[in-house]
Amino acid sequence: MERLLCLGIEGTAHTFSVGIVSSNGEIIAESKSSYIPPSGRGIHPREASQHHSRVADEVLRDALNKSGVKPSEIDLIAFSQGPGLGPCLRTTATIARALSVYLNKPLVGVNHLVAHIEIGKLMSGARDPLVLILSGGTTQLLGYEDGRYRVFGETLDITLANCIDTFARETGIVDAENPWPGPAFDKVARRGRNYIPLPYTVKGMDLQFSGLLTAALKLFREKTAPLEDLCFSLQETALSMVVEVVERALAQTGKREVLLTGGFARNQRIRDMISEMVKLHNATFHVVPPEYATDNGVMIAWTGILMHRSGLRLSVEDSLVKPKWRIEDVQIVWMMKNS
Repeated sequence: MERLLCLGIEGTAHTFSVGIVSSNGEIIAESKSSYIPPSGRGIHPREASQHHSRVADEVLRDALNKSGVKPSEIDLIAFSQGPGLGPCLRTTATIARALSVYLNKPLVGVNHLVAHIEIGKLMSGARDPLVLILSGGTTQLLGYEDGRYRVFGETLDITLANCIDTFARETGIVDAENPWPGPAFDKVARRGRNYIPLPYTVKGMDLQFSGLLTAALKLFREKTAPLEDLCFSLQETALSMVVEVVERALAQTGKREVLLTGGFARNQRIRDMISEMVKLHNATFHVVPPEYATDNGVMIAWTGILMHRSGLRLSVEDSLVKPKWRIEDVQIVWMMKNS
């Protein structure tokens, strides 16, 4: 089969990234730049999109220089079409369209969440896993069935990452030296020793984190417990909720693999908890490597290749972005052909 090179562009939220991947799964190059909001603030969509516009040329050139590939040697342009922040998606799509037209190369629009799964499978060797996606905008438990990734469970309000990020910002854990809430929170949580009971809300296969966040913030403002213990307790409660639904889905589906992907996959505690749980079910645990857990152009490029090989194309006229694109609306044609 002819070797193809795909240039993938990711830009759904705070990160703008370009990755170049070959059709045999070789990662040729990647470059990225992330918008860091002012301390204590979340992502502002317009500011993030303006960041993407400013850095796009530099990131694109850097990826091409690292790869040693000429623009004319690229066979395919893929971009993150959704879900994500509307202004960021539109900026990303505009750049992808321009490259597609200028280079006269096919265009593919990639679902960002499908890309998280496919890069996880490529890097870990998982074939048909139960998938847990934990990222800034997503807390979902999925599995492939009959041509699509089906959602077995998800958050009914805020995501796990949003719960922890908000707590970190509201309690002042985030500062100039620790601008990313997740890692900053994790440092404090590791110093906690005493567990404080907090609301634990699992509804069937779905989760709710807003009550947990509210209760933890209330205790912080009342100064009734050390911050380290609150972070420790918040994390233990939230992650236990997640592991419970993963274990239930593993038993119900009969799948023999669990794949953890998305930016929160870098959290060592969730990795340890799931690793211990899957042993009880004689299943294997797979984790996306940390460098490909967060948003990146490589995952878009690889998924673009899978789609292109399955005959999926996208005209410039049909390349409108999809900010609320549900993963179960995407046909996973390449899996259908292998099943």
